[in-house]
Amino acid sequence: MPIAPELRDVALATKGFMPPDEGDALHAAALIAGDAVPGAPWVEVGSYCGRSTIWLGDAARSAGTALFAVDHHRGSEENQAGWEHHDAAVVDERTGKMDTLPFFRRAIHDAGLEGHVVGVVGESPTVARHWATPVAFLFIDGGHGAEPARLDYEGWAPHVAVGGTMAIHDVFPDPADGGRPPYEEIYLPAIESGRFELASVSGSLRVLTRIS
Repeated sequence: MPIAPELRDVALATKGFMPPDEGDALHAAALIAGDAVPGAPWVEVGSYCGRSTIWLGDAARSAGTALFAVDHHRGSEENQAGWEHHDAAVVDERTGKMDTLPFFRRAIHDAGLEGHVVGVVGESPTVARHWATPVAFLFIDGGHGAEPARLDYEGWAPHVAVGGTMAIHDVFPDPADGGRPPYEEIYLPAIESGRFELASVSGSLRVLTRIS
């Protein structure tokens, strides 16, 4: 079942970097994961302003589960001033720092998903270290530097239940297409570990199934 057209419109109107075809593929993969490991929670690492969260939140509602959206909301390295993906509109004038939390909350409210999306405000490694529940679906789209990507993988991949799914955004095997850390620090280690196998590809989105 695809995302409702009105929610897709809300997602596309939300600041973010998720192409619509990849968002639709993410939604479909999450529904499959919900059937494979019913009742288990889902986790999104890196929500930014909530664009991808809407696709996942709608799928979580359909699957009868909850999505925990983890983000410190201060922006990743590539979102800071002077970098290509910086957006001055999300900078808090009082602190001079990025603050995407108000935009995230507004998007989830406008999508009617507050009962199905739990915003977790904090550093991904800290939250992962204290997380204790197996997850059916994990979406990693956090910091794209080498260390943040590695820490996201090391912290969260062990929490994916056998039969569950780990999706990774911005995976570029060809350096000419984009940054390498999600490919080198998340995708390759997952495949080489023998614990995950590739299930599907859509643009830069890779969907992996945990097999052991």
